[in-house]
Amino acid sequence: MFGKLDLYIIRKFLGTFFFAIILIISITIIFDFSEKIDNFIDKEAPFKAVILDYYVNFIPYFANLFSALFTFISVIYFTSKMAYDTEIIAILSSGVSFRRMMFPYFISALIIGVFSFFLSNFVIPPANAKRLEFTDTYLKKRFVNKERNIHRQIEPGLFIYMTNFETSSKTGYKFSLEKFEGKQLVSKLTSRSIKWNKEKEKWTIKDYFIRNIDGEKESFEHGRTKDTTFSFGPEEFGSKKYIVEAMNLPQLNAYIEQQAMRGDSNIEAYKIEKYKRMANPFSTFILTLIGVSLASRKIRGGMGLHLGIGLLLSFSFILFMQISIVFATNGSMNPLLAVWLPNIVFSIIAVYLYRIAPK
Repeated sequence: MFGKLDLYIIRKFLGTFFFAIILIISITIIFDFSEKIDNFIDKEAPFKAVILDYYVNFIPYFANLFSALFTFISVIYFTSKMAYDTEIIAILSSGVSFRRMMFPYFISALIIGVFSFFLSNFVIPPANAKRLEFTDTYLKKRFVNKERNIHRQIEPGLFIYMTNFETSSKTGYKFSLEKFEGKQLVSKLTSRSIKWNKEKEKWTIKDYFIRNIDGEKESFEHGRTKDTTFSFGPEEFGSKKYIVEAMNLPQLNAYIEQQAMRGDSNIEAYKIEKYKRMANPFSTFILTLIGVSLASRKIRGGMGLHLGIGLLLSFSFILFMQISIVFATNGSMNPLLAVWLPNIVFSIIAVYLYRIAPK
């Protein structure tokens, strides 16, 4: 059952958390707008698009990106204030154990963690699609695919090749497609170029030649142009980072399976994106436990020292996360271990601090 103490701590926790997010995001938007206003004017970005397509979609992305940090700072701040107002001493003196006092903290962390999980997996991906499209149009140069001699397995037994693919015109050059049944080649298509037709949502192949093999029989087809469909689109050759950031969890799972079948060299990065969406909400509980264990004790230096220690630990957590991700991206560490390793290490720190915290 929730008591007055539980509701009091939950209200302080969530109130401080959302106030900190609103404050930081407001400051960030002001600085971001002042930095990018020249680009908005030069590229003649519509004011409506700046607000609705960029900043409205920027807010949930930024809030979720640093939700664990905001959680930690919020816990440190209001718990330290309670400690120096002797509220913690009064709570423990009334017969409430330190363990029981953690209950409303974890309820609040659960609310934030579920909120973060829902945002990162279902709300932020479609918002990212609009934000990144706006960024490509008005803030950055369009992505250029510099990959050469592209070989891909599109589906089992179906392979494509092209010398290069221009993302601006959505055109591939010296294209070929080979279909195998087992180890036997049954069809091969070659063409001078292949171009995506957005209106028809089909590929247009030019100067094509098709060779079909049926045992000892062969048939041939050739022509100038032909509209056809393949099991891949032009996004296959765009920026993969943008693609995965704009996918919800079911889409990301399906995409990882598809790219693993195709032998994509960036598969580790996609897995890292998936595991981060799971691990980041869980870190809310760890940082909450560390924050309460640190800030519930009165020490010399007051609230400022608590905040200093809290910031040091939180930035250490973020740095640790980035380092482990670099190792995973370079292929020297398992992606699942790389993403969860900071949580594992800081869980040990959290348990230790909890055990020595004042009872």
